Amino acid sequence: MSAKGSALKRVRQSRKANEYNNHYKSVMKTSIKKVLTSSTKEEGQPLKDQAFKVIDRVASKGIIHKNKASNQKSRISKHLNTLK
Repeated sequence: MSAKGSALKRVRQSRKANEYNNHYKSVMKTSIKKVLTSSTKEEGQPLKDQAFKVIDRVASKGIIHKNKASNQKSRISKHLNTLK
């Protein structure tokens, strides 16, 4: 990599974007994990709503692909349908 101004600026920008994206991915993963560790439907339902909100927000920002968002939501729904 060259040490020219524009290349250095691009590195700074990509690091900043990477931190931003990692933050949102972490929030999403945490909300998904909360739902998947729930043991009853009553406990999982409000967590599911919150997780869907977070997943949709992350997908709308372009941090994850819309198909991945759909896949995660499907995974959560499938888990809740197996609970009693």
